[in-house]
Amino acid sequence: MENLRQIQLTQWLMKVFSLEKCELSSMNGDAGFRRYFRFNKNNQSFIAVDSPSDKCNNPAFIYMQQQLELVGIKVPEVVAYDEEHGFMCLSDLGTQDLSSVLTTQNMAEYYQQAILLLPKVVSIPQQNLPVYDKPFIQLELDIFSEWLLNEHLNIQLSVDEKKQLQICFDFLITSALEQPKVVMHRDYHSRNLMIADKGLAVIDFQDAVIGPITYDVVSLLRDCYVKWPSEQILSLFNYFAELMSQQFSLGHIALEQWKKWFDLMGLQRHIKASGIFARLYHRDDKSGYLADIPLTLSYIVDISADYPECEFLYNLVNNTVIPALEKKLVVNNP
Repeated sequence: MENLRQIQLTQWLMKVFSLEKCELSSMNGDAGFRRYFRFNKNNQSFIAVDSPSDKCNNPAFIYMQQQLELVGIKVPEVVAYDEEHGFMCLSDLGTQDLSSVLTTQNMAEYYQQAILLLPKVVSIPQQNLPVYDKPFIQLELDIFSEWLLNEHLNIQLSVDEKKQLQICFDFLITSALEQPKVVMHRDYHSRNLMIADKGLAVIDFQDAVIGPITYDVVSLLRDCYVKWPSEQILSLFNYFAELMSQQFSLGHIALEQWKKWFDLMGLQRHIKASGIFARLYHRDDKSGYLADIPLTLSYIVDISADYPECEFLYNLVNNTVIPALEKKLVVNNP
């Protein structure tokens, strides 16, 4: 089926651009169902996207591309789009994402640049976007239990343990829901920010929703793929909180409240991410993300240790999940 889709994508590009031939070069895909290819037309590189319309929210991609462009954020240009078949041609922003250039010396400068884009994201009109509400957040948290605990590690919680875990989840959900609601990218991290000619460009914005104000900044600063010293992260987060407070009249929110929201939002995201990484392996046959599970779990341990309401989660991950994961790695890699 994938080969057939690639053939159809090639034929579509040849027709749209009146090409006699079109050679697609496969790129590293994302964690979803989309596939990306590079091709050349008149010695200029473009990105071809196979984004099946029955599996991908292509209208959301088109909408967010337009909205981000309107607020002055650099994004890929949609050169051509076949809505029925889920084919796109995008401008090529190059091969250098932010994660590939970050060092301990330059990370603060680059991350400040990324944070400065967030008020622009927040300013996008909220209509036409889903709301990141309680059922949505709960659905994401349940991925942890279903795919990491049950499927990947064969950890079966008792009825009482499930209740205790849900109490922790409810604490995180309450914190998320009490935050100011804004437009959020929902996957705002160093692999989805490209080094462009004039500052940073943003990609992978099709899952945008209306949700908690700290979600995108915690995605950036407590990245699932890289971990920075907590002192640097706290300084950058304070910069974000001050920026948002000034631009959106949120001066009544104490810094301690911002920090609590930030911590608990990060916990929710890392719980979800660890489950998604396991699901990508078991459901989608993408093994590369398994290597990212230990880092997400380390975040959970670090942050949950600071909140008594998350004591059960801390003990579960630190005393049961991480040892089970380490044992599984030893068995699979003797």
